[in-house]
Amino acid sequence: MPRRGWMLVVVAAALTGVAVAVVMHPVAHASPDPAVLARRIALGKQLFNDPSLSADGTVRCASCHIPERSYADRRPVAIGVHGHTGTRNTPSLLNVAAGSESSFFWDGRRTALEQAVLDPLTNPVEMGLHDHAQLLQRITRNPAYRAAFAQAFPDRSDSLTPSEVGTTLAAYVRSLKQPDSPFDRYQRGDRAALNPRAQLGLALFQGKAGCAECHRLDGASSALTDHAYHRSGVGLDGITANLPALTEGVIARSLQGSAIGDRVATHVDEAQLGRFNVTLDPADIGLFRTPSLRGVSRTAPYMHDGSVPTLDEAIDREVYYRSLQAGYPLNLSVEERQDLKAFLEAL
Repeated sequence: MPRRGWMLVVVAAALTGVAVAVVMHPVAHASPDPAVLARRIALGKQLFNDPSLSADGTVRCASCHIPERSYADRRPVAIGVHGHTGTRNTPSLLNVAAGSESSFFWDGRRTALEQAVLDPLTNPVEMGLHDHAQLLQRITRNPAYRAAFAQAFPDRSDSLTPSEVGTTLAAYVRSLKQPDSPFDRYQRGDRAALNPRAQLGLALFQGKAGCAECHRLDGASSALTDHAYHRSGVGLDGITANLPALTEGVIARSLQGSAIGDRVATHVDEAQLGRFNVTLDPADIGLFRTPSLRGVSRTAPYMHDGSVPTLDEAIDREVYYRSLQAGYPLNLSVEERQDLKAFLEAL
């Protein structure tokens, strides 16, 4: 069978089959002396808030991961240098490194936070620097940064490296913890922390609605994700007719790491392919990483492309799509949907 015909077959199978969950193993990272770690966190915070590390001097990491907005930006997709728009919704950074660090970005193209935090700096529609050499040049021309890196890495003897920049930014991101929520207090035994409606919502979340199958409630401080990849039905309709050409192009390029991010940020159609851009496995077309639901009521809009504007619509969308996957309607009443929303607001 010609390659194009083969691709049509596997693409069709991927779209009609069951979503494949891919779980990545966590990446270990060393724990430095507490004083050194504190210096790295402080330095990472400075870098995170420094617009001089963008191509036009106007965009910071905090331009999209806004502290007052739960380290998201409440836009459908990110806006970067020169007003360029990306293709992916900005996720919150709160608790992003909690529990098992498995993968980062919607398609899971990075498995180490130290790598993931560097990618936006050189992404053409995010912060837009040409390469890591330009990043290091901008940092080292600042005497205060040179002194701070010397204190944050007291044992190093050579010049600044991208790895050290990534380490400081990752240290800061790991320090971003969501405040205690009513659900956390409820899990610790405070039964009054969740109001009656939210408790009904929790029962639905774990049972009839099936949410906990992907947004898992394991452990004392639940991450509310299975660290896997699933198909939500969002975004595929617009690219179905062109799938063979899109997928063959991705396979021909076989990009890795930050190059994947650069490509999907500038090609809307390919961005909808999700995990496939990383694995090149047709079964992964349209699969995206399960986001944590921590602080979900404050991070609208939703889905990988920001196409679902409100929490009510996200609930309706999930109920509808889970019904399609199950082969029968979930039949949540209006009251039950409000109960489920009350629980999500308690996260």
